Amino acid sequence: MSFTEKDVINALRHVDDPDLKKDLITLNMVKDVKVEGKKVSFTVVLTTPACPLKERIRQDCENAVKEHVAEDLELDINMTATVTSYVADKKSLSEVKNVIAIASGKGGVGKSTVTANLAVALAQTGAKVGIIDADIYGPSMPTMFNMENARPGVVEREGKTMMIPVEQYGVKILSIGFLTQPQDAVIWRGPMASSALRQFITDTEWGELDYLFVDLPPGTGDIHLSLVQNASVTGAVIVTTPQKVALADAQRGLSMFQSQSVNVPVLGVVENMAYFTPEELPDNQYYIFGRDGGKLLSSRYEVPFLGEVPIVQGIREGGDAGEPIVMDENSPVSKAFARIAEELARNVAIRNAAQSETERVEIKTWE
Repeated sequence: MSFTEKDVINALRHVDDPDLKKDLITLNMVKDVKVEGKKVSFTVVLTTPACPLKERIRQDCENAVKEHVAEDLELDINMTATVTSYVADKKSLSEVKNVIAIASGKGGVGKSTVTANLAVALAQTGAKVGIIDADIYGPSMPTMFNMENARPGVVEREGKTMMIPVEQYGVKILSIGFLTQPQDAVIWRGPMASSALRQFITDTEWGELDYLFVDLPPGTGDIHLSLVQNASVTGAVIVTTPQKVALADAQRGLSMFQSQSVNVPVLGVVENMAYFTPEELPDNQYYIFGRDGGKLLSSRYEVPFLGEVPIVQGIREGGDAGEPIVMDENSPVSKAFARIAEELARNVAIRNAAQSETERVEIKTWE
């Protein structure tokens, strides 16, 4: 039986992307189809290197080709990825595909810990990742990445001075903590803090990035508005803990992004400190702050629930040592962060395929 590249392509029309609900050929996700006798090779270009459905798609491709072309084929399926993007305004962050705001509403819920671990988890999959530490008054990233004494580089581009982010664990990072002494307080009014964030966005040479996380301060204030005014934000992630007081503040943060004046898609909710697991009893779960608060919040607002992170001593130790716990391959918490990162990347791809661009917010006055 003889067959051609066209037969292989037609067979792959029977394989749908489970999230995007269209076949791989229509989505232009199949490249470089080659047929040499009974040897068939092609490349499947996924929407993110962190795709949690990679093996399922590979198997579906193999099954479709063998069913619709021939059973006794020698298949070589190369799985690669190109992160999708929907950026409306390329005036700033021109090489950044997706800007993701990480918000909490309330302080102390582990938002920066979640940001650091998700960034490293995605970098470990091969994605190009950066972090803007936008918590101007309480920067955490220098400590969490063991870079307290680092300083950003400076370069001249077309007569303009640009900052160069520092890099650690495959993640590019910029923080006000790199520009001040660790023991010094940042005593600035709101406009000065907003100006610093604007410089991190417009006066920094980030280069090509698939995901740029913006670790926002608690609340819904100047920094949040400055972000959506100066960058096209792909979406927001809300971090909360299960107890009622944290959920009330997280709800306000979520509402801000969904408000008509801001209108940034919410990519999902992460429930941090979901339960306590003692190191000596790894199978035990104690719900000391309540249970399923993040799930209820995501259900109420009809946004995805990305996952939950337990309280374990290793998270605190990793943060203090400047080594995010996701780097410990043997830790169950590392696996939890990896799964959440995959779900986040998946929801970014779905958002980019299904929704329109997020425009920069034009705000003349705020009363």
